[in-house]
Amino acid sequence: MWLGYGFKGGNAYFYTPHIREFANGVYNEKTGLVKFRNVTWFTNLDTTKRHEELVLYKKYNPKEYPKYDNYDAIEVSKTSDIPMDYDGVMGVPISFLDKYNPDQFEIVGWSRHNDQGMDGGCWKGGKSDATINGKEVYRRILIRNKKVKK
Repeated sequence: MWLGYGFKGGNAYFYTPHIREFANGVYNEKTGLVKFRNVTWFTNLDTTKRHEELVLYKKYNPKEYPKYDNYDAIEVSKTSDIPMDYDGVMGVPISFLDKYNPDQFEIVGWSRHNDQGMDGGCWKGGKSDATINGKEVYRRILIRNKKVKK
């Protein structure tokens, strides 16, 4: 399962028989439609979007990409900043899923510890989520670039 194409501008409109108060611009009384933002589809249908290669332009620099205290991975705070030449595990934001190409990247796991341990052997214990200098960062998807030779 992966993300599908979603809606134009990230807005979806749904009919609701349950009329209640909504914020301005959310509910249209004439059509009975409610606008939801940032909606996308999950699908198992193969799409061309799924195979679009993410163009990577940055090179790995240890000063720019800190390592997690409790994961054997580096922090990449923006999907557009994924280094083109790093062969290890990287923690990327969930927005990466919109750019995920299984031919280019392998999803190793996620940065949240669970009772079964961490996929890919990255979990080293400690706090329940990835930390940098003792401070938890927002949950990350752990990936590896398949195109970089080890």
